[in-house]
Amino acid sequence: MKIVRRILVTLAATLTAVFIVLYGIAPVAMSFYQTRYALPITRVVPADLRDESVSPASGTKLDCLDHEFEVPWPDLDESKNEFFPKDKPSKTMARLHFRSGLQVIAISSPPHGFADQFTKSEMKMAPEAFAAVFGRNAATSDYEFMKRVLEFSPDQIHHWTLSTALHAREEVLLVTKSIVPSKAAETGIFNVHSATYRGFQQGNTGVRPQAVLLDLDSSSDAFEIIFLQKDYTNTHGVTQPEINRVVQSLHKASSNQS
Repeated sequence: MKIVRRILVTLAATLTAVFIVLYGIAPVAMSFYQTRYALPITRVVPADLRDESVSPASGTKLDCLDHEFEVPWPDLDESKNEFFPKDKPSKTMARLHFRSGLQVIAISSPPHGFADQFTKSEMKMAPEAFAAVFGRNAATSDYEFMKRVLEFSPDQIHHWTLSTALHAREEVLLVTKSIVPSKAAETGIFNVHSATYRGFQQGNTGVRPQAVLLDLDSSSDAFEIIFLQKDYTNTHGVTQPEINRVVQSLHKASSNQS
């Protein structure tokens, strides 16, 4: 009987060890797999701008979506401008056309749109889970959300941790990083800021991507600007000083203006 018991104890210990190993290795193996086959965009992280100069060129001061900003181009074609939604008096998106072929899309939104998208839309992510993955400040700030996502890279994954919660958080971050950045972000992501706004620029003007996207956030609102230059006749494309001019001049319009 003692021999049988010893065999059973040894078998039980072996099975326990196997289950422990499998329980620990499965998330580890998955994390290595995810790191190896992660999309290239997930490895692009924000960098500081090398050129923070502001274009002094004469241009146009725009009053758009309860915001004001300057663009260093004088050829705005107001007859082609579009505002959305078309069936509502309050507009949240504008598509501005320039005679040069350049288009600028502006979008105004609440300061915590991403948090609402995760916790109040079809995803119905619990606020506690959202805070655990993206940070508590992300619940009230799109900037904090974007910062958490864009600064994450597969190289930061903790492969050997025994915490399944940490594995789960990093998996959600990796999936989100695969989805949130635009195509332009593949050429670079950059930190941008002004006295009022802080955010990120997706797109390196030095390589003339078809689009450059700005995500800007303040304590009271979020504002997105997209420069579409596929049909832009200027061979140099939109320059960094020109984009800096837009960022530094952006502010909320006074209440007595449209």
